[in-house]
Amino acid sequence: MVPELNSSKNKKAILILEDGTFFVGKGFGESKKTSGEVVFSTSMVGYPEALTDPSYKGQVLTLTYPLVGNYGVPAYELNLGLPLYFESDRIQVQGLVIHELCHNPYHWASTRTLDKWLSDEGIPGIYGVDTRHLTKKLRAHGVMLGILKVCEAEEEPNLDQLLTEAKSIPDPNLTDLARQVSVKEPVHYKVDGKHTVVLIDCGVKYSIIRNLLKRKISVVRVPYDFSAKEIMEYKPRGVFLSNGPGDPKKCVKTIDSVRELVEKVPLMGICLGAQIVTLALGGDTYKLKYGHRSQNQPALDLKTNRCYITTQNHGYAIANESIKKTPLEAWFMNPNDKTVEGVKHKSKPVFAVQWHPEAAPGPYDTGFLFGTFAKMLEAA
Repeated sequence: MVPELNSSKNKKAILILEDGTFFVGKGFGESKKTSGEVVFSTSMVGYPEALTDPSYKGQVLTLTYPLVGNYGVPAYELNLGLPLYFESDRIQVQGLVIHELCHNPYHWASTRTLDKWLSDEGIPGIYGVDTRHLTKKLRAHGVMLGILKVCEAEEEPNLDQLLTEAKSIPDPNLTDLARQVSVKEPVHYKVDGKHTVVLIDCGVKYSIIRNLLKRKISVVRVPYDFSAKEIMEYKPRGVFLSNGPGDPKKCVKTIDSVRELVEKVPLMGICLGAQIVTLALGGDTYKLKYGHRSQNQPALDLKTNRCYITTQNHGYAIANESIKKTPLEAWFMNPNDKTVEGVKHKSKPVFAVQWHPEAAPGPYDTGFLFGTFAKMLEAA
């Protein structure tokens, strides 16, 4: 592969947090200004999957692994109507913060650099900053709002102006982020199998759909605000509730629909889906200090005492005490901070987990949960 000529080495960039802390570095990707919630992930690989994960909508992502972009970016090849190497059709993060950018990647599937990919999709990035210092700050303070500015070549950032703007950054979690990443009309994915499920799309990762199709389950992907009546018109064998960005309490119509659906069909939820199931059945959720974003989060099965290593990406969690007043019970717990990682209904075929059993990227230890859901469909 011939290395791309790279002009990003001449661009200056700055990241400013809401408390006035700023980091100066070099810009890459699109020359523009953006803002969002600054979060960090400790994942070492999988940046194509992470950047296209809709759960990152509204966020400026910091990757703690020091070298990023070294295996380039693959092409948008389709398989079963879905991009093979990506979790959605576009980059979802507001911006990217890394320590070192690889300008000359090498991989058999690479078609362009990370710099070129971000530029093509209008996303700004900054490198050459102390991501360790930034991450330690976010761990101590919690996630913070921030502004990322990538200047044009030879342009100087206006620090005073940006510091003023940083005092009033709009919080993306106050908006309905799921609306921005959900499909607008139903999409059908058909395979040669006897069961069909409706997938409520709050910002679904494509690997979730791939896992259902692999098990010969056809999928009807519907907007997140579809009513239970609209969903049941498809006569689904079961319902799947996806991951997604932001505060689950903003998904009011989804919560209302799930409240009805758990009485009708088997249901499985992932990530935001677990929070929505809990809210629908009378529980509560809250915002974590800095969230779980990595490929090495432990999830302990409270029934068997077996611990699984999981991929996670969420900033909200289920309030443990609130489960007691619901027909749900805690199924999994995170040994690190004792947060609830999974719930299941005491009498109905309904369960949800806070992590991503489809991985992409990360360990596939809990892929069997899709098989558990498939067995529930058989028994329905």
